[in-house]
Amino acid sequence: MSRKVLCDECSGLCCRYFAFPIETPETEEDYDDIRWFLCHKDITIFVEEGDWYINVKNRCRHLTKNGHRCAIYQKRPNLCRTYSTKDCDYTSGEYDYELHFVNDKQMEEYIQIKFGNNHTEKPRRKKRRKAKVKVGC
Repeated sequence: MSRKVLCDECSGLCCRYFAFPIETPETEEDYDDIRWFLCHKDITIFVEEGDWYINVKNRCRHLTKNGHRCAIYQKRPNLCRTYSTKDCDYTSGEYDYELHFVNDKQMEEYIQIKFGNNHTEKPRRKKRRKAKVKVGC
């Protein structure tokens, strides 16, 4: 008797994006930096349990087109090895984001509400703040 595996029914949802935390914005300039992220294709920003994340929609190159399986399963990265189907996209349902921005226009409107309607373009600072990278599925 063969064991039923959730991945057999899924299209590799967890292998079609990655998200990692970014610093929580505090100033108008910080929010404008996030607006810059959102000017790029297939980028979204979400807030979950008070933490800010950048989400990059980008399919893993090792996800097979037919069957949606890992082509390097025996050599897959540790993040993939430790990923649990307990919280996987296939079984967990809808996300309950506190905030979810899918484009720069939404962030611009949020900035105007948060900091007032007097938002004007400000010169960019010379040194960009680095985000802490912590990838997790």
